[in-house]
Parts: sequence; structure tokens; C-alpha cells
Amino acid sequence: MGRSACILLALLSACSEGAAKDLQYIKQARSIGAEWALVNDQAHSGRVTTVYVQSMHHWLHDSLQTASSSLTQPQSEYGREISQLLAEPADAPPDQLRSHVTKLKQIEDQLESA
Repeated sequence: MGRSACILLALLSACSEGAAKDLQYIKQARSIGAEWALVNDQAHSGRVTTVYVQSMHHWLHDSLQTASSSLTQPQSEYGREISQLLAEPADAPPDQLRSHVTKLKQIEDQLESA
């Protein structure tokens, strides 16, 4: 029983360690998602040019892809959430993007308080 407890503790520690390493990428993805929602808000209001919107969508997608591919635990809850955000169409409704941002913020807060 003692050996099993040690193995379980080691596994939990490794998971926690990976999540701690991924925190920077979670924050980055959350920030990118929030900026993406803002760009789409501005685009829907006609306040920015099409060229600007397309350029930002390309940059945001590339940045989000980089954050996603840098995760040590891509199959985690936050990894799946980032993948779902990445799968959104470029012109996704801002509220839909903010929903992902909110979930990532909750995960981020949980990891920071652990």
C-alpha cells in the first residue's frame, strides 16, 4: 500500500508540474482569445478595415497555434479548451470567443491558487 501511495503521489506531482509549466501558455491563449473577440467586435461594428481584420486573424491564429503546440499536457482540460478556441472560425461571434476566454481564466485561476 505504501508503494502505491508513493506512485500515486508522484503521478499527481508530475501532472501538477506540467500544468504549472503550461500556465504561461494558458495565459497566452486567454489573452489571444480576448484580443480576437475585440477584433471581431470592431469588425462587426465596421470600425476597422478588412485588411486589418484579416491580418489580425492570421496573426492571432498563428500565435494561438504556437501556444497550443507548446503545451506539455495537450490532452488536459485546458488543452482541449485551447483546441476548441483554435477550431473557431475567424469570424466567430465575440461572445462565443469570450466563453472560451472565461473558461481559460477559471482554469488559470485554479492553477495559480494551487
